[in-house]
Formats: sequence, structure tokens, C-alpha cells
Amino acid sequence: MPTAAATRSDALRNRAKLVAAARQLFAKNGVEVSVEEITRHAGVGMGTLYRHFPTKDELIDAVLEDAFDEIIGLAEEAAESADAWAGLTGFFERLLELHAQNRGVKDIVALREHGARRADAMRARLRPLLARIVERAHEQGTLRADFTPDDLPLIFWTANRVIELTHDVAPNYWRRYLALLLDGLRPAAATPLPAAPLTRAQLTRALGRLHR
Repeated sequence: MPTAAATRSDALRNRAKLVAAARQLFAKNGVEVSVEEITRHAGVGMGTLYRHFPTKDELIDAVLEDAFDEIIGLAEEAAESADAWAGLTGFFERLLELHAQNRGVKDIVALREHGARRADAMRARLRPLLARIVERAHEQGTLRADFTPDDLPLIFWTANRVIELTHDVAPNYWRRYLALLLDGLRPAAATPLPAAPLTRAQLTRALGRLHR
């Protein structure tokens, strides 16, 4: 007879398989992929799926949680990096790589109210981490002094647009675009900026337009 600990371990593994399979298939085919296909991809039965996720919406929610936890983990790692510039640029690159690989997650956020609320909660957790990353890069003199944490979303928005427009013709083109952007963040390349950064209120309004 299996022990209770072994049973729990198997259950956790099966849950992780389902979330990973759903995330991969959502990224490739969108959230309309069937639960039957998800279970086949995960190598488990339908009974296992329904024990963990009685509804597809609960599975979608678990995929969002998994994806957002990964983003928070990247930010925490960047904030702890001894080289603040390497932490900042590594965060940019790995986050955009995730976006390029997990386009289905963006669809969930854009199309589902619950997904948008989860995304807002993730951003609230991200803000202090990103502020710390920028602060440390300023302290080390590797980031132009007039760059603020509220400038970060604009870089992600523009780079994400490049990903969307080029993913079918040049999947890695965004890396060139990101390199060009990052060169402009170096203090040696800095020239006086013609406008002030967005306020938090302006940023929130702009983000609302992006979702719509």
C-alpha cells in the first residue's frame, strides 16, 4: 500500500504536469485548447484533471499563478544580483523571453477579468522589486540618473509590440531591439530628456488603454 506521503507526492507531481502542459498548449494554441488535449499532453487521465481542477477556469487560474510567480522570481533574483546592471538587463531579457514563449498568458490577461485582476496584483508585488533594481543600478553608476522605475513599463510595452509584429517572421528580432534600448540606458549615452516621466496616475491610465 502506498504511504500517505507518497500519495501526496504523486498528486503534486500530477498537478505540476497538468499546469505545465496547459501552459505550453495555451502558449501554442490559445486558451481554447481542450482539457482532453491537456491531459494527453500531461500524460494523466481525466479523473486526475478533475480531482485537481474541477473546472477549466481553475486550471487557467493555476497557469496564471505559475507564470506570475515565475516573473516575481526573476525580479527577486535581479534585485539580489551583485551587479545591478546585469540584474536589470537580465530581467529585461528573461521577462521578454517568457512573453515570447507564453503568448497565451497575455491572451488570458487581456480577455478575462479575473486574469486582469491577477495581473494587477502581480504588478503591485513587482513595483518595490523593480524600484530596488533601479535604485541599486543608480547607486553603482551603471544606469542613467534620469531613468525612473515608472519608465520600465514603457520599455516592456514597446518591446512586446516588436515581439507581436515579428514573431512569425523573425522570432528573435526583439533581442536586437532590446540591445538598442539598453544601450540608451547607459550613463555615457545619456543626453537631456525632452519630457518628464509619467506620473503613477498617467501610467495607470495608459495601462488601461493597453488592456482595452
